[in-house]
Amino acid sequence: MGLVRLRLARFGRRNLPFYRITAADSRAPRDGKHLEVVGHYNPLPGKDGLKRIGINTERIKYWLSVGAQPSDPVARLLHLVGLMPKPPASFVARKGPPPSPKKQRTVAAAE
Repeated sequence: MGLVRLRLARFGRRNLPFYRITAADSRAPRDGKHLEVVGHYNPLPGKDGLKRIGINTERIKYWLSVGAQPSDPVARLLHLVGLMPKPPASFVARKGPPPSPKKQRTVAAAE
């Protein structure tokens, strides 16, 4: 068995996602075979305007203690619950060529 990852498995239907937080082999597909379901996450706000997160903290602590690595989204969720420190901010590279000097001058002039 390879590295165990704590990651999200997508359920629900089109435009209404629902995720289960699972402990799975890193080589398994996203929605494929998992070792254990350790929580759930509903990113759509309910009638009260809050997103739903349900986590089995004992099992999460167990999997982290035996070396499971959380994926980036799961690490963010675990930080919100208070089980992990804040993950480092990920840098998102801009796609495409760098802006031309002409566009930079017009942006600077507008400021």
